[in-house]
Amino acid sequence: MGAPEIVTQSASDGFDREALAERVRQIRWFHSIDLGHGIITPGSKSPAIHRAENSAFFDPVELSGRSVIDIGAWNGAYSFEAKRRGAARVLATDHYTWNHPGFRGRDGFELARSVLNIDLEVRDIEIPHLSPDSVGTFDIVLFLGVFYHLLDPIAGLQQVAKLAREVLIVETYTDALEINRPAMIMYPGAELGNDATNWWGPNPACMVALLKEFGFAKVDAAWSIKPRSVYHAWRTDALRRSLNPDEHVIDLNWLPRMHSKYRPKLGRGWRLIRNGLGLRRDR
Repeated sequence: MGAPEIVTQSASDGFDREALAERVRQIRWFHSIDLGHGIITPGSKSPAIHRAENSAFFDPVELSGRSVIDIGAWNGAYSFEAKRRGAARVLATDHYTWNHPGFRGRDGFELARSVLNIDLEVRDIEIPHLSPDSVGTFDIVLFLGVFYHLLDPIAGLQQVAKLAREVLIVETYTDALEINRPAMIMYPGAELGNDATNWWGPNPACMVALLKEFGFAKVDAAWSIKPRSVYHAWRTDALRRSLNPDEHVIDLNWLPRMHSKYRPKLGRGWRLIRNGLGLRRDR
């Protein structure tokens, strides 16, 4: 992939806005990033979604002066936000979206980083190669929107958990809310959202159980934007900003309406399973 073009300066204000706008138009964006000068990248995720997600991901954590790794950084919105909120060191990593010819996410990342002049580290590396030996350990690990794209998400989660000294933040598509026990729904082919990389929909009980299995003492669960849930897995309370010592348990009263769009027969299937196994609906 090519490096971002250099944006030329104009004599009037020292910046050529039209050159930057044209460069932005040439890139496929997933993240909406405010580059200044009245230019926001046209991402699939809107600025409103990013604001809600940033609050869900970062508000519970003391980032100031801490180290962060962003796994699956794509265009870098969350890496940049971590720096904006005071992280001392940020390592942005990706491989799939940075190299896939349909995404070329690294192009957007490098353009935004150069325009915003953000000081962070970058590493093109696949998840199986992430380890304390290869990248080190970090106070905070971001694993946002990646888990459900992995064919073996449990192995991936176990791998990235080793990098977290204090907190691992996981965001994922969520399913199986009517099942009380830890469970995941598998989506063969392109069943979910017509996307062949959407493999799994874990329920909150599954994610909490997995994170505790991988050595985290406390797990706070919440919605980011439904039907996506976010988990803060803490080794200690050192960076946990909540004054409540109890874990935040996710509200299960909401049932995802998107199933009528993606999987029309799911509701009937759930009822058959629940009735057959004697499972009750969570209250």
